[in-house]
Amino acid sequence: MSDTYTTIHSIEVLVCAPDGTQLKSEQDALDLIGEAMAQGSELILVPVERLHEDFFQLKTRLAGTIIQKFVTYRRHIVILGDVSQYMAQSRSFRDFVYEANKGNEVWFITSLQELDERLKRTK
Repeated sequence: MSDTYTTIHSIEVLVCAPDGTQLKSEQDALDLIGEAMAQGSELILVPVERLHEDFFQLKTRLAGTIIQKFVTYRRHIVILGDVSQYMAQSRSFRDFVYEANKGNEVWFITSLQELDERLKRTK
């Protein structure tokens, strides 16, 4: 399965396939952002499966490095899937998810329906 493009509430979205290359470095994030920019996508939907295990361990700084690239290039990132196991293991990660979801740059969403509802509210 490959990455696809769609429009949700008039927002161009790059939908990453769950079985694609894992995001495990700054360069991986830049490659994905470049792909999105080439197609005019402002929102990038990344399944949890695409994130390297280090992303969920804040002490590695991978999450911060990756997210900073999305913010720098003005692309919104949505992490799609269940991150509850990581939230249960780390109060810091739980707080990170909570704070991210209060903003508009990074969202941790469990379903496409939740994304749809969130985008409706932000319009």
